[in-house]
Amino acid sequence: MDYLDKYGYAPDRGEIGRAIEMIAANMDNIASDQVYKDCFSMMDLTTLKTDDTPASVAKLVEKVNAFHKSYPEWPLPASVCVFSNFAATVKEVRKEDFNITVVSACFPSSQSFLEVKLKEVEMAVEQGADEVDIVLALNAFLAGNYEVAAEEIRQVRRVIDEVAGKQGRNVHLKVILETGLLKTPENIANASFLAMEAGADFIKTSTGKVDVNATPLAAYVMCECIDIYRMATGKKIGFKPAGGISSAADALCYYSIVSSLLGKDWLNKELFRFGVSRVANSLLSAVEQKTVSYF
Repeated sequence: MDYLDKYGYAPDRGEIGRAIEMIAANMDNIASDQVYKDCFSMMDLTTLKTDDTPASVAKLVEKVNAFHKSYPEWPLPASVCVFSNFAATVKEVRKEDFNITVVSACFPSSQSFLEVKLKEVEMAVEQGADEVDIVLALNAFLAGNYEVAAEEIRQVRRVIDEVAGKQGRNVHLKVILETGLLKTPENIANASFLAMEAGADFIKTSTGKVDVNATPLAAYVMCECIDIYRMATGKKIGFKPAGGISSAADALCYYSIVSSLLGKDWLNKELFRFGVSRVANSLLSAVEQKTVSYF
């Protein structure tokens, strides 16, 4: 299936580039302490290091637990994002109201047997994950096997709903498109529509583990697809840029794109997230008018 034909979407690099330039030119008019704090509240505060340990993950969670003692006027991040095997650690240490996000299903390559991916997702939800981020099966998608890639997302969605349902919980699914490897706006758009149709609650740009991660162009295309999908189905799908977002200016750029294309309804943690490991201190520093190294 060609989703571009189905949804009547033809991304135009020239038009998108000009639109992004206009958004960038207006960023100074959007910047404010409140916007920076809003961006902070929509962060998935992330640690995805090869040398993560239960102790290092617990230390990050304790920093979030204690955050309001140092910054009582600030919101908490939306979630702490970790590898699947640390979901139980976050759940045990967490004392404040933020979600547990896990990267799962053989992140970041998604190269394994479907049964292995599903088991990892099942265990992560059983151990407390509130949100599950998986990577689109690029081995199928890039080969043109769209139905195989879509069916994998549907199977993950089924497992999440079955396990969470037994626990009386709702667990969100984010699908990472790895836009830097998709390369073209057409591929990004096809992957966006595929993931949304297959059951994603959010579509996410990148893993942060490849050479090209989040870009304004990819974000623009994905947000246009989200808007088209909303008009076609009535469903609101969330957007998450991730990878390479390291400054308050970066956060403001993606905030501006979402605001311009999707409007105020999307400017909250239910529909907009940042995948970040570094930008938290930058946002704090921008508002506090001094260098902050809390996280």
